[in-house]
Amino acid sequence: MVGLVSTLVVILLLLFGFPLWLVFLSSGFALLTLSQAGIPPDMLASRMFSSLNVYALLAVPGFIFAAELMVRGGMSRRLVDWVTVLLGKVPGGVPVTTIAASEVFGAISGSSTATVAGIGKVLYPGLRQSGYTENFSLGLITSMGAIAVIVPPSITMILYGAVASASVGQLFLAGFGPAVLIGLIVTAYSVWYSLRHSIATRQLGWNAEAFWLATRRAAWTLGAPVIIFGGIYSGFFTPTEASVVLCVYALIVTVAIYRDLSLKGVWDVALESALLTGKIFTIVAAASVFSLVLVIESIPESIVGMLLAWEMSPFMILLMLNVVLLIAGMFMDPNSAIVVLVPLLLPIALAAGVDVIHFGIIMTVNLAIGMFTPPFGLNLFVSSSIFNVSASRIIKGVLPFIAIYVLALMMVTYVPWISMWLPNLAG
Repeated sequence: MVGLVSTLVVILLLLFGFPLWLVFLSSGFALLTLSQAGIPPDMLASRMFSSLNVYALLAVPGFIFAAELMVRGGMSRRLVDWVTVLLGKVPGGVPVTTIAASEVFGAISGSSTATVAGIGKVLYPGLRQSGYTENFSLGLITSMGAIAVIVPPSITMILYGAVASASVGQLFLAGFGPAVLIGLIVTAYSVWYSLRHSIATRQLGWNAEAFWLATRRAAWTLGAPVIIFGGIYSGFFTPTEASVVLCVYALIVTVAIYRDLSLKGVWDVALESALLTGKIFTIVAAASVFSLVLVIESIPESIVGMLLAWEMSPFMILLMLNVVLLIAGMFMDPNSAIVVLVPLLLPIALAAGVDVIHFGIIMTVNLAIGMFTPPFGLNLFVSSSIFNVSASRIIKGVLPFIAIYVLALMMVTYVPWISMWLPNLAG
């Protein structure tokens, strides 16, 4: 009864356009009213505070601020120039450049929307001038922005680690395999598309002198992932400390070295980053109320018991979890989905014998797909704003890439080695 009412309340509030934090908070109070557990109201306020009192969450504002600095401070533009020169003359040269640049920039920023903005503004004109259709160009940029949710340092992974009490460092390692796999599959499709439509590359052949000049210009940008991952996996600092180091590094590079960002620009970036961080943390705190009542009412345990009674195979359980997550990703942003769904779905995954790290990657890939899946994929609206086109036109472009990502998701789900080989290697 409680589970049915909670589901109806959430659906109704979403249909009426209520903000997510209010949806979760209202649903939590509705559940509390029906609950027989006798939870005092002041416990909810304590729960909201304690949900944010998590060390790993300190990394979120750091990576958000650093990503915005890099987009506005010229670091993303220099990165794109370097990747363009590195790839040289290959079939599908500009799309392949877009894919590689998205992977690298996502590995620096950890922000999907920042990747769409930073890479899209630079490479969209090149895609169109090279002869690629508007649908393909918009679909590629919008979908590849979502790779930042998967490739570390991912804010979604940080939140999952905090909610599931999982190692963020292990999650970061596990994210590399799926991110590379998706990049390779999208690259294969892009090359096929280029050859199928007889689109000749307009890039110059590889030139050692040009590569050296581009490397010199992008050297400070390329140093960012070296510092982040070298520091984390050498044990010099934690992922949370890495976010602060990246902020300081990006600030020095964009203001003092590249000089593309003024102090006024830094202030504007700080305000926007604080606003976005506040939105994320408000949703996290409100969603914790909803998840608390679910746990107290033993709803996750009831679902696990029901599945065990049905004697569903691990294969079918994973398939069901993927369907649930794909649907959730269509309506919720990854951060909200993590806070709400991890307490509900993680016990099911563990009962099916899925490793907590592997399930974190399955959730992350699912929710990354939701970033560019209609009706409410955030990247759709970011691209619409950046390129001044309707969301419906972007949706047409992303459809082939949704299929590609789902193919990669199935491989990641049923071949755990793709995610787990690096964490297992690191011990």
